[in-house]
Amino acid sequence: MKVDPLATFEHLVDRHPHVSAEELLQGFRPSERFGEVSFDTYHPDPAQPSQAEAVRELQAFAQTVGKSSSSGGGFFSRLFGGGAQAPSGLNGIYLDGGFGVGKTHLLASLWHAVEGPKAFGTFVEYTNLVGALTFSKTVQALSQYKLVCIDEFELDDPGDTVLMSRLMRELSDAGVKIAATSNTLPGALGEGRFAAADFKREIQVLADQFKVLRVDGEDYRHRGLPEAPRPVAVGEEQATVERLFAPDTRVALDDFPALVEHLSRVHPSRYRQLIDNLEGICWTNVEPITQQAVALRFVVLADRLYDKDLPIVSSGVPFDQVFTEEMLAGGYQKKYYRAISRLTALAREGAESSRV
Repeated sequence: MKVDPLATFEHLVDRHPHVSAEELLQGFRPSERFGEVSFDTYHPDPAQPSQAEAVRELQAFAQTVGKSSSSGGGFFSRLFGGGAQAPSGLNGIYLDGGFGVGKTHLLASLWHAVEGPKAFGTFVEYTNLVGALTFSKTVQALSQYKLVCIDEFELDDPGDTVLMSRLMRELSDAGVKIAATSNTLPGALGEGRFAAADFKREIQVLADQFKVLRVDGEDYRHRGLPEAPRPVAVGEEQATVERLFAPDTRVALDDFPALVEHLSRVHPSRYRQLIDNLEGICWTNVEPITQQAVALRFVVLADRLYDKDLPIVSSGVPFDQVFTEEMLAGGYQKKYYRAISRLTALAREGAESSRV
């Protein structure tokens, strides 16, 4: 009798990816999850008219990409003085809303709708790009694009505020259109993370760059779905993967504390490559993360896992307990709640996995 091969297990802690600056730049496109989305595949909730309005606004914005402003001069040049300010939203558009209302889907749809050179990445990926290429080379590279899409726009510290303000000013002066999503209104970016008063002017400049579109709705990742599955019993993780996953599935099996420690030795810009060629994740002994720096690295990993739609099987505490109460009440709470939402969705996929 022929026996189907069981899942193939390997370990993230054994992976040490090396990525060149050129490879980083080539990766600035929507992830596999959003690789083929469009405005037509976004289904607005009839009970939330702001969703349909966002589609119309973005479709109109897409038509302006690649067309220079008739008033002359860059958008930020006008903000900092000299010349009349362009109409609101001419060079930038911003989607604000709660978790799971489809903002990334809409931003990726905009990217797909625009022809020519363009970039799509998260806020963290852009700051990592600057670290890899240097600021001047990042500006030089991105200035050749017609559109730069920034997903999950968050300001975590004063350095990031100055960096992104300067980067977007230079890109806008070069005629690049900018679109962004975030779970925070622009004028409130940075609140609770550092002394916002010291950077009020820079934050306001960032806020003034965007035409704000509010996207209301409930988290689609959990809409009408049962409660998230409970973690499996300790010692049953591998057997659970072999029972639920299709034969010969490539799964990364790691002890959670060891994995979290390993993340400190891999730059977050390489987390996408860290999980390359995997079809599932299995973690043993998930426990609360108590250090902020460690938690923020784990958030980046959670985002990359969600991008690749990798189902998770785990033991230990559920994902809504992986961050401390202090973290969930602090300045980075939106990042942590986004991570919980995404990890919970992947855990549900793990419990229901029947991949072939």
